[in-house]
Amino acid sequence: MENTDKMKNNILSMQLDVDDFVPASADEKESLVVMRESVSFWKDGFRRLRRNKIAMAALVLVIAIMLLSFIVPLFYPYKYEQQTKGSERLGPMQYSSKELERIEAGEKVFPHILGTDQNGRDYAIRVLVGSRVSMTVGLVASALILLIGSIYGAIAGYFGGKVDMVMMRIVDILYTVPDVLIIILLAQVLEYPLQRLSRVPGFSWITTMGPNMVSMFIVFALLYWVGMARIVRGQIMVLKQNEYVTAARALGATNGRIIRKHLITNCIGTLIVTTTLQIPSSIFTESFLSFLGLGVQAPMPSLGSLASAALNGLQTFPEKLFAPAFMIFIIILSFNLLGDGLRDAFDPKMKR
Repeated sequence: MENTDKMKNNILSMQLDVDDFVPASADEKESLVVMRESVSFWKDGFRRLRRNKIAMAALVLVIAIMLLSFIVPLFYPYKYEQQTKGSERLGPMQYSSKELERIEAGEKVFPHILGTDQNGRDYAIRVLVGSRVSMTVGLVASALILLIGSIYGAIAGYFGGKVDMVMMRIVDILYTVPDVLIIILLAQVLEYPLQRLSRVPGFSWITTMGPNMVSMFIVFALLYWVGMARIVRGQIMVLKQNEYVTAARALGATNGRIIRKHLITNCIGTLIVTTTLQIPSSIFTESFLSFLGLGVQAPMPSLGSLASAALNGLQTFPEKLFAPAFMIFIIILSFNLLGDGLRDAFDPKMKR
């Protein structure tokens, strides 16, 4: 018996232990099974995004700014173009003499939270509407950049060779075009045709925006997609070497279907991150051009035009400059932090 135990304890012994072959019980099987929840690419990415407190705080700020910009003006008691005589250049939470008389008579008057401008217009609603204009420009411009840049870059990266060389040389040429000069030229050229088009039913919004803003959208569509095209081209050139692309070709899939279903779909995470980071760039460009007087047409406000108009009374009413400047700062910072969080969440290299 002792010899048998020694043989079992001897590592070099060929003697098998019968107890090692006893079937495991149900409890032992459950303890050995370690299952990991199967999650999709999107679910895994958003799960890691929720763990990023800075990115989630930025997302909350973006949602709050959108609510303030798009929802609050619908219920605000003042309109952005409404002028009140005797209420010029009021300070924050101040009333004009006529409004004080109305208050003494028992009437409720909503205060001017940020005061009024030189024309007696409520400044708070103008800042909110200006934020809405900047956000709309950023979102629309980024959508145009995503659409044009992804298609252009995908075609160049997929076909390669001479097609890629010609298309990328066009991109290099567009990089050298001065965008501000093109906006000024287009605004002058398109002013008369746009005025005629605004008289057509359904195009009255052109009069509100003005030729400068329409020219800005055209320039975004013509010039600002080149960075997106370069990024997508690099991603497609790597993805097209994978086996599933070869299998799709062998099954008779067309080039358009391969690009649309297999290549662009697999770099959708990069597209979302790049588009999110493009939004603050577009907003800053619009604010900068509006500051120079090349943005929306008066009386429609923009954060850049509000900041430009506030320079004249900077020493007397500094809050007139700080309010739009602070909104530009918060919007751009929030989108940048959110874009960084999305990049960390959807980048496979950052999973660990």
